[in-house]
Amino acid sequence: QVQLVESGGGLVQPGGSLRLSCAVSGTISRFYVLTWYRQAPGKQRELVAVISRVGSTNYADSVKGRFTISRDNAKNTMYLQMNSLKPEDTAMYYCSATDSADHWGQGTQVTVSS
Repeated sequence: QVQLVESGGGLVQPGGSLRLSCAVSGTISRFYVLTWYRQAPGKQRELVAVISRVGSTNYADSVKGRFTISRDNAKNTMYLQMNSLKPEDTAMYYCSATDSADHWGQGTQVTVSS
């Protein structure tokens, strides 16, 4: 059974930075894509960033230029570096890994507030 565990969330002031981590059980290189999603209260879950097995990336327009997704196959971990955070980035952030199915973590809360 695949397990994903997010960490790194917290409270940060506008303009600040956070780095989220997602530790994946097993060999991370087997997954076609690794994805970060977020869901704010009362809103639908949205894709934030995705990285493929070969390292190509894609981002939601709302985070382009501020967020960076990466993966470390040796550590079986994916990351989301978030800079210039805004209050509208406040949400629960989830990581997902896709092989023959989508596997999900439990989420980590990010709150951007002064």
